[in-house]
Amino acid sequence: MTDLPSLETQFAARIDAAADLDALEACRIDLLGKKGQLTERMKTLGTLPVEERKAQGAALNLLKAAIEARLARRKDALATAALDAKLAADTVDVTLPARPVPEGRIHPISQTIDELVSIFGEMGFAVAEGPDIESDDYNFTRLNIPPEHPARQSHDTFYLVGKDGAQYGNVLRTHTSPVQVRTMLGQKPPIRVVAPGRTYRSDSDATHSPNFHQIEGLLVDRNSSMAHLKGCLVEFVRAFFEIPDLRYRFRPSYFPFTEPSAEMDIACTRGNGELKLGVGDDWLEILGCGMVNPKVLAMCGIDPAEYQGFAFGMGIERVAMLKYGIPDLRTFYEADLRWLKHYGFLAVDVPTLAGGLAR
Repeated sequence: MTDLPSLETQFAARIDAAADLDALEACRIDLLGKKGQLTERMKTLGTLPVEERKAQGAALNLLKAAIEARLARRKDALATAALDAKLAADTVDVTLPARPVPEGRIHPISQTIDELVSIFGEMGFAVAEGPDIESDDYNFTRLNIPPEHPARQSHDTFYLVGKDGAQYGNVLRTHTSPVQVRTMLGQKPPIRVVAPGRTYRSDSDATHSPNFHQIEGLLVDRNSSMAHLKGCLVEFVRAFFEIPDLRYRFRPSYFPFTEPSAEMDIACTRGNGELKLGVGDDWLEILGCGMVNPKVLAMCGIDPAEYQGFAFGMGIERVAMLKYGIPDLRTFYEADLRWLKHYGFLAVDVPTLAGGLAR
């Protein structure tokens, strides 16, 4: 076995030249496998004299240990190189242009709700929610709507059969005002909330839908006034329509749940089949508002001698149609992907007052 040094040199060169783990494993099998060259030599030790057997056995064990150590070092080097190559391939080049924005679109109603919440959120209003199915008490009675009011008739409201089989039980809420009732019953003043949500009325044409959305606001405090209401709404319409000098006016009106009540109009110009907002001698009604009726406060557990408040409400589809030039309310619900691609918004169009409400 005088060729052991040359055998070590030969396999050391093969191990160092192994380009990958498969080649390295082939070297190991050739030398240390069941039929490897070093293994075969060890099998012949039993035929040697005792003294020579000891010397050759020691030499073979030293060679085996040296080869195993070299195999381990090369295996670690190859594994490190493979990991470095993988990390290099997975590296993200931050100088590359961004990936294309997906084709999906945010519905104009969802975008408009986010815009409204963003504006009133900057004013300190929290978002309140309530169920779509309401009691007649919360939807009408506690809002000072009398039994003979047209809104309480079945031709205008969707009634559900009561548990006792009565013709009139709960209703699909006709406005989001019941959320104001729930808020006043469950929270002590000061109160400052907006309530966006889905509402239902028995009506359908180009400007009305049996299923639509509203947002209502409520503020209750000791010193709230009509001046505060006016300032809040003026700031809102100018921010929403993004017209800093938008002209407006308040007209006296009547709502059972507010006293005094008003409707807010914004200036507009109609002509050549177009509607231009903010300027002109014509007017467009945009929302209803007023000071909360003391009877409503009392029925909701708030002392009207100590607190007063204001409320406002508007149709979300209506303001979306005005802002984005959508001519027909019914198209909001037709699930037409072509319409959504035209009027919809990208996921990155997050509305903020600082960054801009819309594109």
